[in-house]
Amino acid sequence: MSLDATARAAVERALSIRVVEACALGGGCIAAVLRVALADGRQVVVKRGHGLALEAWMLRWLRTHTTAPVPDVLHADEALLILELLEGDSAGLSSAAEAELGTIVAGLHTIGADAFGFERDTVIGSLPQPNPPSRSWRHFFRDHRLLHMAEEAGSAGRLPTRTRMRIDALAVRLERWIDDDAKPSLIHGDLWGGNILSRKDSITGLIDPALYYADPEIELAFMTLFGSVGDTFFRSYGERLKLRPGFFEARRDLYNLYPLLVHARLFGGSYVAQVERTLDRFGV
Repeated sequence: MSLDATARAAVERALSIRVVEACALGGGCIAAVLRVALADGRQVVVKRGHGLALEAWMLRWLRTHTTAPVPDVLHADEALLILELLEGDSAGLSSAAEAELGTIVAGLHTIGADAFGFERDTVIGSLPQPNPPSRSWRHFFRDHRLLHMAEEAGSAGRLPTRTRMRIDALAVRLERWIDDDAKPSLIHGDLWGGNILSRKDSITGLIDPALYYADPEIELAFMTLFGSVGDTFFRSYGERLKLRPGFFEARRDLYNLYPLLVHARLFGGSYVAQVERTLDRFGV
């Protein structure tokens, strides 16, 4: 994949410098992502798609309010995003990098707020993520994550009606597994392996955020869904923040219904079967 003439001109106009070369980077499920060499020797990341101004806003918010390693935004509009190129890749984490990630994520999770949600709605991938303020985590998770994404997937024809009815049945029973004792904590929101960059034993970047204030367990759950982290991460994280009892036994699978529904909405297929197996697990 390379930049077409129109996109090349847009990059050169935004940065006031000539593009020398462009090649595709990994990922790109939601937007085209390229590594672009400039005439002054710099290399940048160029994303082309829709709604990219919001991604830029979230990255700038993280750079302003946290110490998390995120790329600098060099240019942003709705269709074009140009970012600092961070060294490293998402090929997997060494033990030392995984331990460092535990410290970084715990640092994010120590940033609190008065309510769950966020100051504006965000996105996860290309999908809307509503963030109205709520004092109740259980209600926020039920209405603005579980039921919201089930509706998104159902409306797109990716979730069978019977499965949606089972999710509705689970939603009215959440008090069996979720106490309302969680405190609002900042989460990245989309921390799977592809969005975690490392080089040797260091974390070099967290990309593609989907910010909001949540029970931090929903982030930790997602980080285990695709095997992105293991015991080393949790030992490091636990040195700063302790997990409440019942996370691995029940709430991890419950919270992972949200990213599974996101993937069902985007890709369908086996993710719907995983949703159904989780519903089996909770007896609905």
